Amino acid sequence: MRNLIHPPAPGSDDTAGLLQRGALAGHEKLEGGLLFPAEQEIPGLRKLIRESWQRSASLKANPDNPEAPLAMDTDELEEYRRQHPLASIMPVIHKLLVQPSHDSGLLVAVGDEVGRLLWVEGDPGMQRRAEGMMFVPGADWSEATVGTSAPGTALALGRGIQISGAEHYQRSVHPWSCTAVPFHDPDSGALLGVVDITGTATAVAPHTLSLVEATVAAAQAQLRVERLQLAATLASRPARRRNAGTALGSGSGAKEGSLYRNSLQLLGRDQALLSIEGKTVALSARHSEILALLSSHPDGLSADELSVLLYPGDGSTMTLRAEMVRLRKILLQLNPAAVPESRPYKLTMDLVPDSGQVLSCLQRGAHRIALEIYRGALLPKSEAPGVIDLRDRVSSLMREAVLTDGSAETLLKYAELPEARDDVGVRLAALKLLPARSPKRAAVVADLERLEAELSA
Repeated sequence: MRNLIHPPAPGSDDTAGLLQRGALAGHEKLEGGLLFPAEQEIPGLRKLIRESWQRSASLKANPDNPEAPLAMDTDELEEYRRQHPLASIMPVIHKLLVQPSHDSGLLVAVGDEVGRLLWVEGDPGMQRRAEGMMFVPGADWSEATVGTSAPGTALALGRGIQISGAEHYQRSVHPWSCTAVPFHDPDSGALLGVVDITGTATAVAPHTLSLVEATVAAAQAQLRVERLQLAATLASRPARRRNAGTALGSGSGAKEGSLYRNSLQLLGRDQALLSIEGKTVALSARHSEILALLSSHPDGLSADELSVLLYPGDGSTMTLRAEMVRLRKILLQLNPAAVPESRPYKLTMDLVPDSGQVLSCLQRGAHRIALEIYRGALLPKSEAPGVIDLRDRVSSLMREAVLTDGSAETLLKYAELPEARDDVGVRLAALKLLPARSPKRAAVVADLERLEAELSA
């Protein structure tokens, strides 16, 4: 049992013991509801773990919760998995990780970009034990929910991570150790999910992180190959047959849907990028506004409602209808299934705007992931009333989340955005959190002096 509670970390047994003693000492600070200052050193407690605990506490994660909550029921999970881009790379995960783990006391988990587990497979005995803490498909293992764990923390940091025993924020997870690596889209670089190995000492052996990283790289390569093959197959078919198959969502159309996530990129750009089943087109400013509004109103908008949201002052439905005709022609060439319905105007294809992803992450407390996706204000030059409201909502919620995150690193990253160039409050908050000897303080002070000088002038 000792190996479960005090699994060895990379290095000597003495180092592993020090890490566990440090983590347990840190939990004593949490025991009385006290959250130690970010700069306070606890011997043996890694800086990475301390910062993750700080985030976990600020997001109201409870270290005494015995299990993770279910985020999806069985039917919802099956449908979500079927359509998720990572579904197509599961054979690679099976071959390289799952099959070798069946008799090794290890579990292999694959989760989505917000920390919900989609697949958990491996040693049957360990699967039964893991059910006690709800390490099961459909459960939420984000930092906001369960605190520090390899899947959630890897997503929060955007890199591979190993968490041993008592380094977990949630005490029911102390008998376990895990290694996780984020999975990025090989074409766009967007975060798609996370691959994790969970178990006993072997789960944090020095070679385990390299193994998971190599598996993720192989799966990314396989995903790219499948997309190229699919594109070649579709290009060789007659246009009518190709369009019909895609619209029906069957055959190659269904396969294509599992490889790509249809998306609308609105953040930090004046003209949106629309990506549907591997094809990307840059939209005009007006068409960008229309799709931004329709994607944020899934129940649809009447011509009068859309005109009010689209045009400053008195909007003309005649002008709107002419614009919709032009937009339909563009979407028809891209994919007939993407053409909106009318009466009301409504998107029929599942389209994921990056602004919607940010809002979803913020609602779940996944502030770090939201900031990774957030590339700036939504269509910053748009004067459409509905777009202005949406832009202000996303921007204000993003800023509020950053200020309450409790991390100097997050604040400094946000301060690099164009909209935060003159944000005194963000810089003061970062200065308050930075250790006294941090070399980053000088740049923050210089920025504050610049802002003060500009205000005085």
